[in-house]
Amino acid sequence: MKKQILLINDMAGYGKVATAAMLPILSYMGYPVFNLPTALVSNTLDYGKFNILETTDYIRGVFPVWKELGFRYDAIATGFMASEQQARMIAAYCKEQAADGTIIFVDPIMGDEGKLYNGVTPSTINSMREMIGVAHLIFPNYTEACYLTNNIYNVEGVSWEEAQGLLNSLRAIGTRSALITSIKVDGQTSVVGYNHNNDEYFQLPYNEIPVHFPGTGDMFSAILIAHLLDGETLKDSTRKAMDALYRLIDKNKNNADKNLGIPIEHNFDLI
Repeated sequence: MKKQILLINDMAGYGKVATAAMLPILSYMGYPVFNLPTALVSNTLDYGKFNILETTDYIRGVFPVWKELGFRYDAIATGFMASEQQARMIAAYCKEQAADGTIIFVDPIMGDEGKLYNGVTPSTINSMREMIGVAHLIFPNYTEACYLTNNIYNVEGVSWEEAQGLLNSLRAIGTRSALITSIKVDGQTSVVGYNHNNDEYFQLPYNEIPVHFPGTGDMFSAILIAHLLDGETLKDSTRKAMDALYRLIDKNKNNADKNLGIPIEHNFDLI
């Protein structure tokens, strides 16, 4: 029987990001998926205007019900956190579940290209550190890794030694294994990682397609998690997620409305 996954992330009403991007991919790959929205967002933030409803009060009422009903999951994947209070509550729940064997994946969604996303505040960084403290694996991009570890974002990139140091700084916050995406290492745009299971550091270079879609990080996360839960190694799972994402972006690079994200339901054959 396939392992059950709980997604704890925001839900966009318009656009394929966060839960709206991850749920169909994981379902297509055969996993029973459940979700807990951290916020309801009118549309992807790339449109410039949006409305957001934080769901902390709702979550506060959900956890006691789930505990009483005995619900548990093989894996929990978390994304956007709307407040420090919400993050503490979710971190506590993840810690309880991890004690029973649940694997915790954390995508500390905060920013890209050296800056924070619209609506993300410094308190969000503290929220994400709360989550990293209970994680088995995290996968920030280079921008997010810098904010989390108080390192300076270098537009020219880093050396391999500096990349390893950044991974170690993330591990010091509490995660067992870590990836950093969209990082230029010795001139090559790459994903770098550390796998605590075999004490391995690795670098996986890739060619960039010069186009931007929101939600690609969420799609990467979903494909990565699916392969990991199938028992594949972190390095192999990462490579497969990277290759699938490349195919998805390449096929959709000429879409008229890129702010909508990639229409994943029409592209399952590329995963």
